[in-house]
Amino acid sequence: MPERRRLLAVLGALLLGAAVAVLLSLRAGELPLAFDDVTEALFRSGEGHASTVILQLRLPRAVAAFACGGLLATAGALMQVLLRNPLADPYILGISGGAAVGALGAITLGAATFWIDASAFAGALTAMLAVFGLAHGDGSWTQTRLLLTGVIVAAGCGAVVSLMLALAPDTRVMSMLFWMMGDASAAARPWPALLVLALALVVVMPFARDLNVLARGELTARALGVRVGHLRIALYVLASLLTATSVTLVGSVGFVGLIVPHLVRLVLGNDQRVLIPAAALAGGTLLTLADTAARTVMAPQQLPVGVLTALIGVPVFLFLLSRSPRSKA
Repeated sequence: MPERRRLLAVLGALLLGAAVAVLLSLRAGELPLAFDDVTEALFRSGEGHASTVILQLRLPRAVAAFACGGLLATAGALMQVLLRNPLADPYILGISGGAAVGALGAITLGAATFWIDASAFAGALTAMLAVFGLAHGDGSWTQTRLLLTGVIVAAGCGAVVSLMLALAPDTRVMSMLFWMMGDASAAARPWPALLVLALALVVVMPFARDLNVLARGELTARALGVRVGHLRIALYVLASLLTATSVTLVGSVGFVGLIVPHLVRLVLGNDQRVLIPAAALAGGTLLTLADTAARTVMAPQQLPVGVLTALIGVPVFLFLLSRSPRSKA
């Protein structure tokens, strides 16, 4: 019982932290606003310049950042338990590369925002299907084969992206680069992503016990009656869809899905019933705070949020890597 109370306290603290991060995102910016301005805009249908800034600019951006951080962290938690690698990343299957090809192609053609989003999502799904189809091959589908295929598809997508950048008109290059580095400023329709995150948690949580068993090994899971093959395929597809949704909305944002689940695991343990929702809250909070810093540190100039997450994630990743057990020669 004390352990359960501790876990509930941690989840409550994460929920409170998420609320504080969103509130800070609504207040901070080139035009600082008071707490009363935020409450009036959200709960009293306030009018005026402050309410317009909050409801039309900052709230959609904060929701987009929180939703995408949660999506990436949830996808990372699933990938890490399924691959049994605590440092696995949701971009490992080439999903981000496929989305980049689709989005940058639409930007090059001068398409509207809707078509950019649709092209990014279509590119992500195409990359996912290509990886799964090629990895399956003659039926000998394995984790190693899936990972290697993902790396190759990602490399191919990277080559296509480089070619598109080289051939793109100068007027399009800057927007293309900003999208690739992660940018939440153009996320005008963030609510579907938040809904996808909520539905994903609803779908995954009933399988949390099976994931706990799977984390102990495939043979153990099969012996205890877990349908490992079906579970792995379903959750790989779900993790890919979560990553595709995030990349479509804010572009490529690295390290959130890699670092957040691992840090949560160090604090709360490896119980997926707690780890997955905690990772979603922590990932959303981190990306919301990073996006707030991205638009305030050098205001009025805005930084790509993916740059800040990389600056945070690289030293944390190196620290975690230095703590991992070393194999003996």
